[in-house]
Amino acid sequence: MTQPKDHFFCGIGGSGMLPLALIVKASGARVEGSDRARDQGRTPEKFAWLEAQGIGLHPQDGSGVTRADQLVVATGAVEDTVPDIGAARRVGASIVTRPELLSDLFNRAETSVGIAGTSGKSTITGMVAWILDRAGLDPTVMNGAVMKNYVDPDHPFAGARLGRPGLFVSEVDESDGSIARYDPTVAVVSNISLDHKSMEELRDLFGGFVGRARTAVLNLDNAETAALAQVFADAATEVRTFSLENAAADLSAHGLTPLADGMAFELRSRAGLSLPVRLTQPGAHNVANALAALLAAEALGVQPEAGVRALESFQGIRRRLEVVGSRNGVTVIDDFAHNPDKIAATLKTLHAFDGRLLVMFQPHGFGPLKLMRTEFVDGFAGLLRPDDVLLMPEPVYYGGTTDRSVSSGDLVGDLVARGVRAEAHPDRAACGERLLELARPGDRIVVMGARDDTLSTFAEELLGGL
Repeated sequence: MTQPKDHFFCGIGGSGMLPLALIVKASGARVEGSDRARDQGRTPEKFAWLEAQGIGLHPQDGSGVTRADQLVVATGAVEDTVPDIGAARRVGASIVTRPELLSDLFNRAETSVGIAGTSGKSTITGMVAWILDRAGLDPTVMNGAVMKNYVDPDHPFAGARLGRPGLFVSEVDESDGSIARYDPTVAVVSNISLDHKSMEELRDLFGGFVGRARTAVLNLDNAETAALAQVFADAATEVRTFSLENAAADLSAHGLTPLADGMAFELRSRAGLSLPVRLTQPGAHNVANALAALLAAEALGVQPEAGVRALESFQGIRRRLEVVGSRNGVTVIDDFAHNPDKIAATLKTLHAFDGRLLVMFQPHGFGPLKLMRTEFVDGFAGLLRPDDVLLMPEPVYYGGTTDRSVSSGDLVGDLVARGVRAEAHPDRAACGERLLELARPGDRIVVMGARDDTLSTFAEELLGGL
């Protein structure tokens, strides 16, 4: 892809678009953009910061797309109903999707690390970034979430690390099928489970991703990724495996010990290495994420000892079990969990310690709610304790023709029938009022959901309301 110098990002404030725009700008391109959230007055501090970086912002009405030499970057589907896309058609500007642009940058790098899987991608990407950074390899990193190690007053939205273009680390998405565009040097697959596509489609997509890599890092504790390890055992792709407790893996973790501020465990390699490890992130799932990151870094020449030292100072990813604060004996936690696997990991981690959970789960769309209704119900019913309470507003909805036949109320009805203390409320504000009414010392309020930056603001407001 020959890229014009001028790029216009439609939806530039999105968690996937913003860091990509910064990477493109660092290459010397002129960057402009628009965002519906800006037009609606949501997260104004983010857009003020983008303008301070020299990025021109326009209303999402087509007025910013005026020249044929602009490259208009769309989030996913190219829809003519979006004014910027319509304007691009009128002036003859080129149009690419975000996955097309990102995969082009990724595939042009001499060495690339693609991190995929239903859950854990953003955390593993952040861990790999920090390990390679500490090793002096200066990677360029594209993440779909803010990496706390790179946040400072001048960079509050650190979803990217701007390093040398020859080493590119990126989170890779399977939900839209774009994983098929990436040709990684190192392919990491954390796990595979039902999310946005059928299992048959997912097996094809992840299998192709692994088959195009020089080295694949696969999880033996997940049935689907363990099956991939068997499929590629005698293939040209070098397979490296990780596991919790299974010493047959190339790297395994033993003696997992939950701590108030993270996890401790013993790292063992099949070659005989044994190291104590301490993470500042809680939960067994983060131990698995660390193993994946260590193997990915080792494939690029960073030995596990150096990787472990880096991980001890890894601060985590924003909105991944992030403690907003505590007041009057109640702790508020902001979390990205939005599919059954992520929700299970969060609940298991939090239940390692005493205290009732008051969970507000905002589904990230009507489509996923319908697709995974049974899995959501089974997950919450199986993991919420009798005194926990689940509150749900309606799913995120920004307009369009989405099938809205399954609502949060339907899910709550299923859960109540299973004996779960669950309530449906018309909106998030009503959920907030109810959470504050229920909260008592010792409780933990957990705000769960994705694709909505204002959830973090909501969590902060809850803390203030306590």
